[in-house]
Amino acid sequence: MLAITPEEKQDLERWAQSRTLPAGDVFRARLLLALAAGKSYRQIESGMQTSAATIARWRMRFEQEGLAGLEARHRGSRPRRATAAVQARVIRRVQQKPNDGSTHWSCRKLAHELGLSKSTVQRILTQARLKPHRLERYLASDDPDFEAKAADIIGLYLDPPQHAAVFCVDEKTAIQALDRLDPVLPLSPGRAERHGFEYYRHGTLSLYAALDVKTGKVEGKTARRHTSAEFLGFLRKLMNQARWAQQIHIVLDNLSAHKTKAVEEFLEQNPKVRFHFTPTYSSWLNQVELWFAKIQRDVIARGVFISVADLARKLGKYIRAYAKSARPFRWTYSDPRRRIRTYEITGTAY
Repeated sequence: MLAITPEEKQDLERWAQSRTLPAGDVFRARLLLALAAGKSYRQIESGMQTSAATIARWRMRFEQEGLAGLEARHRGSRPRRATAAVQARVIRRVQQKPNDGSTHWSCRKLAHELGLSKSTVQRILTQARLKPHRLERYLASDDPDFEAKAADIIGLYLDPPQHAAVFCVDEKTAIQALDRLDPVLPLSPGRAERHGFEYYRHGTLSLYAALDVKTGKVEGKTARRHTSAEFLGFLRKLMNQARWAQQIHIVLDNLSAHKTKAVEEFLEQNPKVRFHFTPTYSSWLNQVELWFAKIQRDVIARGVFISVADLARKLGKYIRAYAKSARPFRWTYSDPRRRIRTYEITGTAY
């Protein structure tokens, strides 16, 4: 039987019942308590799945040093590091296509290919900032006048003319009024909101929107059809909203409805209205596209609409509510890369 003091027994019992201490500390405390209770080595070996040598070692350390002798003394193995040659082999192979016909590597697949561990491959890819599971898409503009058109629009954003209104105008077409056939299951603890897969399509709607670059507010109009006449009606609405402006600059894309003969006549009759067309495949230069992405997330993507009129009503409600807290987008331009980054005033990126 192992002799222990009441204080030592109290500490060992607390360790043995702990759920936060390392498993080794808990094991050694239970082992010593078993010895103090008078159990034989054979009983402890069977009950704790250990060996006589282990029991003898920790008994000797406790008898020599007390509770301080129960601390583990093994320093652990040295962390293994991949050599430069191994790192180069992983980096070179991950930039090549797999031989099995798949399009990209996973850490496990690459590790099996090179005879390494998954953790080693993952660590090397992380250090090299390589992410084979990620894919980003891009669209290059083929407009020969890209630089001139982009500079014109960027100039309007960064340094708009005095006594002028600058609007970013576009249309979000074919917005579907989708009604779910099954009831929506609301959000609850441990479960996300659920929508049924089946839906009923009531029809579509187009949304005309104009973002005021100075204030960030949006003027919107819904229409059943996407025509040049509807576009002109929206332009006249903008002119009434900006009667104070000596000039009205409108940034828009190259849609055919924006270049009809009726539109040309409108511009001749209203010389203070000036169009600034974005380069081809460069709708990202139009700030209203950022707002369209926001209304898509907030209203359209998860919306349930019982009719086209219901869709129009909810879009209008959102636009009116957005106007109360609207803020302009702050644009920065970096000459070396000739890229544009957009940030909200608060610094949150869209």
